[in-house]
Amino acid sequence: MRRIRRFEERAGQLYRDTEVPGFLHLSIGQEATAVGACRPLRATDAITSTHRGHGHCLAKGMPPAPMFAELMGRDAGTCHGRGGSMHIADPALGVYGANGIVGAGLPIAGGVATAFRLTGSDGVVVAFFGDGAVAQGMFHEAVNLAAVWDLPVVFCCENNHYAEFSRAADQHRAGLVDRAAGYGIEYAHVDGNDVVAVADVMAKLVEGRRQGGGPVLLEADTYRWHGHYEGDPQRYRDAVEVAEWQRRDPLAVARDRLLALGVGSAAVAVVDTEVDAEIEAAIEFARAAPEPSPSSLGEYVVAPRPAVAEGVVPASGEERYRVMDAVRDALATSLDEDPGVFVAGIDVGAGGNVFGLTRGLAGAYPERVRDTPISETAITGLAVGAAMAGLRPVVEIMYMDFLGVCFDQLLNQAAKLRYMTGGRAAMSLVVRTQFGAGRSSGSQHSQSLEVLLAHVPGLAVVMPSTPADTYGLLRAAIRDPNPVVFVEHRHLYGFRGVKPPAGHLVPLGRAVVRRPGTDVTVVSWSRMAHEALAAASALAAEGISAEVVDLRTIVPLDRATVLESLARTNRLVIAHEAVRDFGVGAELAALAADEGFWHLDAPVVRVAPPPTPVPYAPALEWAWLPGADAIADAVRRLVRD
Repeated sequence: MRRIRRFEERAGQLYRDTEVPGFLHLSIGQEATAVGACRPLRATDAITSTHRGHGHCLAKGMPPAPMFAELMGRDAGTCHGRGGSMHIADPALGVYGANGIVGAGLPIAGGVATAFRLTGSDGVVVAFFGDGAVAQGMFHEAVNLAAVWDLPVVFCCENNHYAEFSRAADQHRAGLVDRAAGYGIEYAHVDGNDVVAVADVMAKLVEGRRQGGGPVLLEADTYRWHGHYEGDPQRYRDAVEVAEWQRRDPLAVARDRLLALGVGSAAVAVVDTEVDAEIEAAIEFARAAPEPSPSSLGEYVVAPRPAVAEGVVPASGEERYRVMDAVRDALATSLDEDPGVFVAGIDVGAGGNVFGLTRGLAGAYPERVRDTPISETAITGLAVGAAMAGLRPVVEIMYMDFLGVCFDQLLNQAAKLRYMTGGRAAMSLVVRTQFGAGRSSGSQHSQSLEVLLAHVPGLAVVMPSTPADTYGLLRAAIRDPNPVVFVEHRHLYGFRGVKPPAGHLVPLGRAVVRRPGTDVTVVSWSRMAHEALAAASALAAEGISAEVVDLRTIVPLDRATVLESLARTNRLVIAHEAVRDFGVGAELAALAADEGFWHLDAPVVRVAPPPTPVPYAPALEWAWLPGADAIADAVRRLVRD
């Protein structure tokens, strides 16, 4: 506790002296909870933390020197200066991340706990969170999933009585004891300023989880002495309240206990002296460490991809193979090949997926094909945590539209954790989803949202159009060391094509020329690639030779294949199902204008729906959704002009 207190005190001084940039949230006053909660944990156990997480990291065994270096933005920092105060992590020490998003560590804890269970470990996860996180939907989703799956998680609430600037009483109408009962899990309460009491309670709770007990909710009553952040004027509480809690200083409580047990004051003072020296040495280490080189700016965004040779698919075959067969076979093959692969999602197990894609897999791979509650944030956080723990999860979000429900876990966790941890966090995961307009599914079940994902550095986005590519790309995505969003088109599930060999792989980031041509390049992907091929076939009868490029992967984008095709044809049409404005087509048009300008003999044309939500009425939807005729018309205008 003395180490944490002194670390925080000196961090605050360094922040005031401008040696620590960015935000700083200190845990002074909460040391007993961190130390007591981590006391019974093994090195192989795990914690997830919060934006106020220095104490948790130190209590779990992280050394202060690289932590100070991280706070100062140095390359010798825990995360090579990529994370800073709010994002310190080291999965090798069981620290699966402090987190700048309130409550975001809770779903990740469920993923780590799932990995422990699937690998036969008796590991336990302690998920720290503040009382303010209870208002987050991800709190509910994470606790509920952990309860349904009986996961070995101690959800440890450091109730410091304030959520940012608001009193806990103004944020909630139900206490945690009532919430625990609602989830059907155990509840415990402890004086969070008494380190011995916390350690005693935690020892029992942790051992219970090791023996197979499900999750438990622990409320530690404590107090933060400082404001929400350093510099917070704290107008929301009075000095009398702060002084009252400071009289219950956890360090003073522990010191008095030691003296009462006969430990001499000189021995206690030695601890203070040693810690002071340790912290000062850590600061000097950090000050002397170099800053990251600007040349390293792009490091850690994505893990290096292993070389993948694209398999050869027979030109024809007797067996007509559907896209839905390709999805199921790719999942089954990956489950066979790698025990670290598991599949989870809403009704993917007993129900076999809403489209029947995973039917039979749950029986063939017990425990590794798992049904979840309808909790997209918990599902995606599950994937993040399990990937950090070394597995290769494949989770399903039923409709692409529903990615909005769990976007934090994609945007701020899956996409960024490898970068923010300086490469320490493994992040091999696949989020499967599907989309498709044209069947009156309405504005919330039809959207093509790939551009939202493509704009997030760290994510790969795959959108296949054929059975062979679906099989090969999905297998490659599961093997990939980076987070991949794999987007299927539901109107292609029954599309038939040649069945690829069992070992077939397609590398991410490589487009394919589906049809060669000389007059114009048409670039598309997913279902719209078939519309482009139909348009090219019709145009051929008119003497117009259209080359069709199927991107297959949006990110990484195969710029080279697009530019090479443009150099051959000198004209470019881009067709996609997402709305026209600000889309992937705009990025391709910019690529043509920037790097392919001298090849262009005509303006770049985009064929896409107008910027409205997807309509429901069939007459409106078909007016909204372009097809082969619209692509052919665009090509005719471009070639003849």
